Amino acid sequence: MAKKEKELRVKRPLLDRIMDGVERVGNKLPDPITMFLALAVIVVIVSAICSAAGVSAINPADGEKVEVFNLFSVAGIQYLWNNVITNFSGFAPLGMVLVAILGSSVAEKSGFLSAVMERLLGKSKGWVVTAVVLFVGYNMNIAGDSGFIIFPPLVAILFMSIGRSPILGLFVAYASVAGGLAASCLLTISDALAYSFTEPAAQMVDPSYAGSVAINWYFLAASAVIMTVVGTILVEKLLVHRFPVTEKQLEEYGANDRQIGLSDVQKKGLGNAGIALLLYGAVIVLMCIPFGGKPGMLANEAGSPTASDAPLTRGLVFTVALALMVPGIAYGVTTGRYKKDRDVWADVSQGYSEMGNYIFMCFCISIFTSFFSVSKLGSIIAIKGAAGLESIGFTGIPLLIALILLSCVVNMFIGSASAKWAILAPIFVPMTMMMGINPAMTQVVYRIGDSITNPLSPLFTYMPIILGFVHKYQKEAGFGTIVANMLPFSVAYTLAWIVQVILWAVLEIPLGPGAGVYL
Repeated sequence: MAKKEKELRVKRPLLDRIMDGVERVGNKLPDPITMFLALAVIVVIVSAICSAAGVSAINPADGEKVEVFNLFSVAGIQYLWNNVITNFSGFAPLGMVLVAILGSSVAEKSGFLSAVMERLLGKSKGWVVTAVVLFVGYNMNIAGDSGFIIFPPLVAILFMSIGRSPILGLFVAYASVAGGLAASCLLTISDALAYSFTEPAAQMVDPSYAGSVAINWYFLAASAVIMTVVGTILVEKLLVHRFPVTEKQLEEYGANDRQIGLSDVQKKGLGNAGIALLLYGAVIVLMCIPFGGKPGMLANEAGSPTASDAPLTRGLVFTVALALMVPGIAYGVTTGRYKKDRDVWADVSQGYSEMGNYIFMCFCISIFTSFFSVSKLGSIIAIKGAAGLESIGFTGIPLLIALILLSCVVNMFIGSASAKWAILAPIFVPMTMMMGINPAMTQVVYRIGDSITNPLSPLFTYMPIILGFVHKYQKEAGFGTIVANMLPFSVAYTLAWIVQVILWAVLEIPLGPGAGVYL
């Protein structure tokens, strides 16, 4: 028997063995909470060493000297004591998740989401569902941070509705929204943010340079299609078998009411939910329309509801949460799940009770991320790395690939895309322009590198969120579980995007309106 088991292990595909090894090693690390506390201590020690050694760098964005802040000092200890509460309460993912639960818990536990999934994709083949999820995930940038918070648990329910593991659904959704930030058919706030740093960097070489936020649009739209194909093949051919699931497990996960087709009362519930959602949408639209010569309630002072400073944009997570809660309540009332108001709040309370471990994890992560940010270690790593690449002397396609890989590495240390590009754009853009490369191409290779290692980075803002979701179905999952299952996506995305960049460069395909590969 032992010999037979050994032979079976040997016959496992190479990718499975690599992923198993990564997961095994990763899960031997301490609990994620302990790990982030340990990392915080390491940052304190490294900051003290680097500060004593006088490590510094000149920020190319403003010419200011960046020095390491010694956290192992009186000022460092005072910083911790003064800011431990505000760092925790201001930790962005925590507040967004707690708000999102208002809607997602009602929509899920009322049965509304399962019914919607059954109606839309219940009879679809598995690969079709995977492709749809990936494509939607790549375009979730339009919903801002909501995509990271609301999309994965929705896809987990969708996968259960077709008899697949919810854990696989979580991973597919997370890989699409986190690793596919450089793939989108729609222009989003990410395009505007990236271009806001690209233009002034380009004007350092050519003061007359002027582009638009759409300089990468064609490339990103093509990427959404290409990455959907790549991701679907990866999931269906290599990953599905890693997540076998039985009917008993689905029942334990809360899918005991899974069925083929919808009952009459469920269909009526969906109809009422649709009416409720339309009414809610109409209210939101009315709140965005100018009235009496004044901007709409959800618009900014200029009258735009989609601007970054508009209430609608800033409160997008709350908007989406209500868009789930309102039809969820309508569905639950129609099907008889909600007979009293307390029934609704019971589902909301249960949703919050399932996130207790996540909340404590956020406290520990907020300490680490704030320490790392204040220490300035990430900024110095980015500046030094970019300067090192500049000194190598690459040109053409090798330079573009090197920029992708360097952005990947820097992305592991600095979570904010705008913060990274603020540092790297004044180096990358003038350097490549001197070599005849259009700033649009430089921006797109940066955005690729900024995307593909997001699912792997412990510093990525939404890593604790996906870990919290996975814990709902697999209590023993650790950081290694996430990394092992995200690694194939990151590798596949890297290879596919490098090939796409080479094709664009060789064939000189426009990246966007008026934006070619070369100057």
